[in-house]
Amino acid sequence: MSASSKVAGREPARLHPGDAAALGVRDGDVVRIRSAVGSCLAGVVVSDAVRPGVVQLATGAWWDPSAPEVATCVHGNPNAVTQAIGTSRLAQGCTGQLTRVAVERHDGPLPPVSVHE
Repeated sequence: MSASSKVAGREPARLHPGDAAALGVRDGDVVRIRSAVGSCLAGVVVSDAVRPGVVQLATGAWWDPSAPEVATCVHGNPNAVTQAIGTSRLAQGCTGQLTRVAVERHDGPLPPVSVHE
């Protein structure tokens, strides 16, 4: 089931149509999502169900650090761009929804996703 939603073999990153247009990307393209923590590659899905300025990247891709010169994770694991800290000592909730990222079109050669091999 998970494989059926992949884009170019990577986790889908949903972007608002206006953001996708500003980045010069469309459905099926691959982007590099980066933060101060790291980066990952993901496949673009353009959707008006996502608010402008938001990138939706689900947790589901297996960790694949096989091409660190391209991205921390080439499969699209969002842990590559988030901090491993809880919201507080009491709650320990996920802080992934609070991560600031930059998104850029990936035009170079795509490294293979090798985590399943």
